[in-house]
Amino acid sequence: MASEEQLQAFITRHRELLKREREAEIERTSLLLSNCAPKLLEQKGLALCGLGTTSVGIGLGGKTLVELERPTAYHSTPVFPPHSLRPGDLARIEEHTTSAASKKTAKPKKAGAVDKAKDDGVEGVVYKKEDKFLPKMTSLIRVLMGMTAPSERVPVKDLTFFDKSLNSSQQEAIRFALGSQEVACIHGPPGTGKTHTLIELVRQLTSATPSNPKPLRLLVCGASNMSVDNILERLLALPAPEGGAKLKVTRIGHPARVMAHENVIEATLEVQASRSDEAALAKDVKNELETALGVLSGKGKGAKGKGPRGLERKKMWDEVRALRKEYRHREGGVVRSVLKDAQVVLATCHSSGGRQLWSQNFDVVIIDEATQALEAVCWVPIFKAQKLILAGDPMQLPPTIISLDKHDKKKSKSGVSSDKLKDKKPAATKASKSKSSSEKVAEAPAEDAKPDEDASGSSDEDGDPEIAADPEESVKAVPRDPRKAGSQAVLRPPSTLETTLFERLEKMYGPGIKRMLTVQYRMHKQIATFPSKVMYHSKLTSHSSVASHLLRDLPNAKADSEEDEKEILATPVVFYDTAGCEYFERVEGDGDEGSRCNENEASVVKMWLDQLVGAGVLPSQIAVITPYQAQVTLLTSLLRPIFGAELEIGTVDGMQGREKEAIVISLVRSNEKVRTVLPFRSGMFKNHINCTQREVGFLKDKRRLNVAMTRARRHLCVVGDSSTVQHGSPFLKKWMAWLDANADVRYAGLE
Repeated sequence: MASEEQLQAFITRHRELLKREREAEIERTSLLLSNCAPKLLEQKGLALCGLGTTSVGIGLGGKTLVELERPTAYHSTPVFPPHSLRPGDLARIEEHTTSAASKKTAKPKKAGAVDKAKDDGVEGVVYKKEDKFLPKMTSLIRVLMGMTAPSERVPVKDLTFFDKSLNSSQQEAIRFALGSQEVACIHGPPGTGKTHTLIELVRQLTSATPSNPKPLRLLVCGASNMSVDNILERLLALPAPEGGAKLKVTRIGHPARVMAHENVIEATLEVQASRSDEAALAKDVKNELETALGVLSGKGKGAKGKGPRGLERKKMWDEVRALRKEYRHREGGVVRSVLKDAQVVLATCHSSGGRQLWSQNFDVVIIDEATQALEAVCWVPIFKAQKLILAGDPMQLPPTIISLDKHDKKKSKSGVSSDKLKDKKPAATKASKSKSSSEKVAEAPAEDAKPDEDASGSSDEDGDPEIAADPEESVKAVPRDPRKAGSQAVLRPPSTLETTLFERLEKMYGPGIKRMLTVQYRMHKQIATFPSKVMYHSKLTSHSSVASHLLRDLPNAKADSEEDEKEILATPVVFYDTAGCEYFERVEGDGDEGSRCNENEASVVKMWLDQLVGAGVLPSQIAVITPYQAQVTLLTSLLRPIFGAELEIGTVDGMQGREKEAIVISLVRSNEKVRTVLPFRSGMFKNHINCTQREVGFLKDKRRLNVAMTRARRHLCVVGDSSTVQHGSPFLKKWMAWLDANADVRYAGLE
């Protein structure tokens, strides 16, 4: 059970990391603000010019509340132009200056600085009404914070599934989620039907069944608008149950960020509210308000370009204020009426904290893509429900954090960050008793030492043991029952914001807190073999419908000869090795901090695309991905004129959650840079063996490479320099060795 000190340390660390992230964002934005004129900032949506003060009041805690509007003296319409300012954003009110006025530099606030009026303006926060009460300490919150162990699961018997196509692992995940009292995690590796499983779970929770006597009200959230809209589309496509009505769903969010599909737009709160009976009354008030504002601006009917003056103008403004208050009241009633009838409300984690849901409570909250969302963001919807279900894959990319300092980003000379070395000592001590691979390397003669194995002992750069050790060992070492683990659960402050709620719960309570989907419906079995082995403990299997599918099975694919069909359309994995070709990378930008590109690799990619398209594969069925933005730019300039806009070219990060029939990966890194590495063993250095490693940058991030290699359905082509890449980490060496043994290896210099 977590102690008070552990709770305080955890919360304090999160606040520190969030503050660092905020300061980094302010610093980045300040660079733009300090070099742009006000009009240009307004065009970019970063500023609103020519505002006037309508009222100044005192809010809660003595804070000053300033109401601003666009005065008719400066603008033809009171409607604000498009902008990116949102409730809760840090903003500054400055005196309006002409374009000839000197620019003033906006500096980020230093830690601990006190907000005060400055000569160049007043800083504040865009107004947002907030509930000031403390959240009720529910059993869910106590479990999430390690204060109590999860309750014993309630067995779910005689469960009838709506979708008969669910496999056994999907069915088990649903039973597990239904039987869990406070929290359940669903681990969905690539292509395993995670969203498909969540849809069935929503149907079970919102229907009256023997296992669920009372239909529950759900809040379904996601880390991105795309994930939320994907679930919404599938829910809208569900048929109505026999003798019942279709599921009532409502999508919360800004209409501009919602998927532009007619059925999705129809499910938004704005559209549903505009078609309710109460909306007609609110519309009448809105029309009166617009008429009054038109008269005040001198553009109303019969105004002849002149607005009222003196007492008449003051009286009309009083009327406008009264109309605005009534309109807000009626509009709020319309929104509450729509949400009251909704069985499922969908929103991003961030927008679930909007004013529309202030008074709304739910039985269950489901968070999709939970491993891509900050833990702090996940807490926004958590406070609104009694039960939490998380879905995601911690072996894919984590949330993007820009406040990571150089110490966090760089590895120590042993290949492991200092924070991870601290966590790793007990495991290293245990390994020393069983003669782990790190001991064997450290005790070997210098001439037999292998650089990458020496770098981090028995684990890869992320401290995970599944590459060099028994893949099942780490799973068996943790109690299967989360209640047993809960009695010894320790709440530790995170080292960075990349640690998600999903991962933290698994570390606290062990793998018993989750269920993994084990059948994938995307990749050819040969493509799926390596990620299954090293990332998912060899538990990921390929469904028979995809296990042997190839490009030649596509109706549009047709090779000119039998040899071309075999070489191009019937090969699931191809590796173009550029080792020895001197296809060296080039840095775009300032020194080592710039992005990388590789012109020769780009030419190899073009050559292979020519063959794929020549064999009938459509450009729309192919994606070219690379870890580096400079390589994306280069590939776009080279390939777009030939293959058109249908060929997708982008970074690995942009392809997460998506798939293509054929994927071509350009690894870019090819160099002769070396660095000295010392072997790591049992918390100390032994037999100081000097070895070298070539620079591979963030190719070391196995989660990024896992995303890259699991996007392909029928064909995966990797272009890279094995002599450079294999020295990056144990994971990369394993991958290069696997490609050499299992892929169709072709040497780029001979093509």
